[in-house]
Amino acid sequence: MAHYSQDIPLAATAARIEEAFADKALRPEIRSFFDESTSTVTYVVYDRATREAAVIDSVLDFDQASGRISYASADKVIDFICSENLKVMWLLETHAHADHLSAAPYLQQKVGGKIAIGEHIVTVQQTFGKLFNAGTEFERDGSDFDRLFADGDTFGLGNLEVSVLHVPGHTPACIAYAIGDAVFVGDTMFMPDYGTARADFPGGDARKLFRSLRRILSLPPATRLFMCHDYLPAGRSEYAWETTVAAERDGNIHAHDGISEDEFVAMREGRDATLAMPRLILPSVQVNMRAGHMPPPESNGVTYLKIPINLI
Repeated sequence: MAHYSQDIPLAATAARIEEAFADKALRPEIRSFFDESTSTVTYVVYDRATREAAVIDSVLDFDQASGRISYASADKVIDFICSENLKVMWLLETHAHADHLSAAPYLQQKVGGKIAIGEHIVTVQQTFGKLFNAGTEFERDGSDFDRLFADGDTFGLGNLEVSVLHVPGHTPACIAYAIGDAVFVGDTMFMPDYGTARADFPGGDARKLFRSLRRILSLPPATRLFMCHDYLPAGRSEYAWETTVAAERDGNIHAHDGISEDEFVAMREGRDATLAMPRLILPSVQVNMRAGHMPPPESNGVTYLKIPINLI
């Protein structure tokens, strides 16, 4: 287990979490929205004093069979934002999702905010830009996003301070957002009874994932962790997406204390070899690598999403 002193961004994040334990004004208000069709949790996180808010990992409804998008999931988020008189400052992505399309551009149009992700999205854009043979209009430099975050970056959300931790492994661009006493971990880990994210997508790495997990689990034990997904494992009757560092260290079925890096890598790589690709991976990545924007219309005015054959 790493110690805070060995990791400056982690040490600073841990210190801010400890401050939030001592001062309720530094803890965020959090409202979650669960989309059962993609098993995704969207969060609205806000400062109760200033009403400044961030939306984390939003969902755009997409019917693959008809190729139609709709906005019911995002509209629920917007209704809450309006009812609570919140001012959206940020539309945050933990990574370029492979299981749902981001609604960030739609939310930006309706309620404002800057769309942001980790700076290593450029690696994802390079990889999938080639796979989907995106044209020269796709810059592959992160410029589709309003802000790219580096490990250790901080920014304000009203009276709250947000810290960014780079946690690669599931994808090269994965980041976690620490806000007060809460950390939004994306797909890096799940609830203790479900384990951890797969690491077999292009650019994924089980060894890096293990190190990212230990990094998060080096934070103070009472730190609240918020998952991006829950898949309702056998033996549990209700969806859940909030836990703590202590609970994960004690009971995560893949990464509890005592599991070695080599043991984890062997488990993760063996398990990943048995998994099918996510149902929406092809449309999701094409859209999410563009910050949630659709590819530009073709000469007939129609927008298309590609399905490469035998490439993934």
